[in-house]
Amino acid sequence: MTYAAGESPSPRIAYAVGKRVGKAVVRNRLRRRLRAAVSGLTGLQPGAYLVAADPGAAGLSYEDLRTKVASAMTAASGDRHR
Repeated sequence: MTYAAGESPSPRIAYAVGKRVGKAVVRNRLRRRLRAAVSGLTGLQPGAYLVAADPGAAGLSYEDLRTKVASAMTAASGDRHR
C-alpha cells in the first residue's frame, strides 16, 4: 500500500551520516548504532523522521547516544500535534 508523506501508519525513519563524521567504517558503525537506538523507542507518532549525526556523535557511548536520540525523537514526535 502506498501512503502520501506523513500518512504512513507507522513512523518512517531515515538516517543522515555525512563524510565529516569519518571514513565509511565509522559512518556505517554509527548508522547501525543509531538504528539500534531508534528500534528501542516506543510511542512515536506516525510520520517521517530524519536522524542526522554530526562528527561528535561517533565518540559518544551507546548509552549517551541512545539517551540523546530518544530525547530528540520524543520531542519531534510531540511537536506533530502543535
